[in-house]
Amino acid sequence: MSHELVYLLLIFALLVIPRALQRFSLPAPLTCLLFGIIGMLWLGDQAHDAVIGLLATLGISSLFLFAGLEVDLQALRRGMWPLLAHLLIRSATLFGVGWLAWRYAGLPWQAAGLLALALLTPSTGFIMDSLSRLGLSEDERFWVTSKAIAGELLALAALFIVLQAGDPAHMALSSTALLAMMVGLPLVFIALGRWVAPHAPGSEFSLLVMVGMVAAYITYLLGVYYLVGAFIAGLVARLLHQRMPLLASHENLHALRLFASFFVPFYFFNAGTKVPSEALSWEALGLGIVITLVVLPLRIAVVWLQRRVMFGESFRSSLRVSLALAPTLIFTLVLAAIMRDRFQIPAVLFGALLLYAALTTLLPSLVFRTPFDVDPVEQEPAGQGEDAPVAATEVVAAAPAAER
Repeated sequence: MSHELVYLLLIFALLVIPRALQRFSLPAPLTCLLFGIIGMLWLGDQAHDAVIGLLATLGISSLFLFAGLEVDLQALRRGMWPLLAHLLIRSATLFGVGWLAWRYAGLPWQAAGLLALALLTPSTGFIMDSLSRLGLSEDERFWVTSKAIAGELLALAALFIVLQAGDPAHMALSSTALLAMMVGLPLVFIALGRWVAPHAPGSEFSLLVMVGMVAAYITYLLGVYYLVGAFIAGLVARLLHQRMPLLASHENLHALRLFASFFVPFYFFNAGTKVPSEALSWEALGLGIVITLVVLPLRIAVVWLQRRVMFGESFRSSLRVSLALAPTLIFTLVLAAIMRDRFQIPAVLFGALLLYAALTTLLPSLVFRTPFDVDPVEQEPAGQGEDAPVAATEVVAAAPAAER
């Protein structure tokens, strides 16, 4: 069979079959991941393909570029104090879980820190793009979005520190390079907007994606994976919205959704092909169930208790916000792969993390009777056209947000 036909069949399988299976509340990313695992079991190392790897990189980078564009700092400021309390609690739980993993699981402290991030960090892009189908109120959507974004910002900062802290000299060099990139990105966007975009109408989307991919590759070279640079590029583009409105316009955001929707399934398929067969054991299954039974209820309870104590919300509303923040699929997959590659964690723990990620992703689908999906093209933000909000957080009126 020719390579062209194989790729065509794979594209069909990843873009069509997972959608058809969503009627059974099975999230499409989990189906793509399962296809990758089946490919690994069937073909072994032959399932590793450079083309699929490139498409996977485009997928994860475009998803986090989109996530950066979704950040609304003004909305975050409206809920600043509750969010600061949330981040303080999150930091304490991250430290506690990391210490327990270091003390009792025999992991190096960096691997223990990554394990804590993998277990506790919600997948923001994964969550935000499914909120419109969960039946949450506007106030609930605001807090789910804000807490997910704030948690992701904290996780990305912690990821950078944990990965670089083993070598202080390299950390200083990487920090300098990262700061230089953050200063240089606005200048790059402005230069492209002044000297290229006026002579190439409609090129803003291409320029945005190009800069995002370059930033992602820079942070990959720094040793902190693609997603950090892509997220920063999206955030910078969002901050330049007033000066360069076309860069983070509704049309560009929609185009990026479409772009990500095509490439993201390849990331999950590629992740599945890299699962070692040793990770698919009964021992890994048992450990994954234990981790889920311990960690997931604690995560839900912490957010639920926080909402009840700080805001006096009803039992049901607090629980809905907590459940919506449960999925960790993308962060868990990324960090599990980093722990396997850099710290050689046991295959059993790697398999347990995959099961944990799958179960946290399935839970909201089963409770809300609708499948979570990482594909950003499910629905437009409230309102259509140029006047539609750029970020999902903007659908919330200022008054309810200011109250909390």
